[in-house]
Amino acid sequence: MPQRSQSPSRTAVRSAYNLRLLVSRLRRRLKEVYDNQDLTPSQISVISRLSHGGPASTSDLAVAEGVRRQSMAAVVNALEERGVVHRQSDPQDARRQLIVLSPSAVETLEGTRQLRDQWLADVLQRSYSDEELAVIDHALVLLDRMFTTPTESERER
Repeated sequence: MPQRSQSPSRTAVRSAYNLRLLVSRLRRRLKEVYDNQDLTPSQISVISRLSHGGPASTSDLAVAEGVRRQSMAAVVNALEERGVVHRQSDPQDARRQLIVLSPSAVETLEGTRQLRDQWLADVLQRSYSDEELAVIDHALVLLDRMFTTPTESERER
């Protein structure tokens, strides 16, 4: 990996700005592709976290989301009332309750993911040649490095 100077180059600053704008626009468009069923951003975040990370306690969710346990309990209760999640005993500690996505929520999530993926694949196919798609694919691998390479502070730990 190339050595980096202390302050970002003009190219890095411009790229950061353009990437942030692109991600923001893409996020808005993807939200248009599916109905969020009037879920709040906090509820969507918890559903996403459970979908990717599996069952978790309310306390674990609160820590992961950076909110108070009481606030997370309100989010979980609202999702439970809608039938999106249910509680089950932790197999490791029967005193602890885990929050689990309902089967219908898992099915809905998979359907909306497929809709968004299909929409995005269609847009990419219409907008770019095969050669350009190969460049985009390579750029995505490079961008993913931001999340797979330890940061300086992580290396110092």
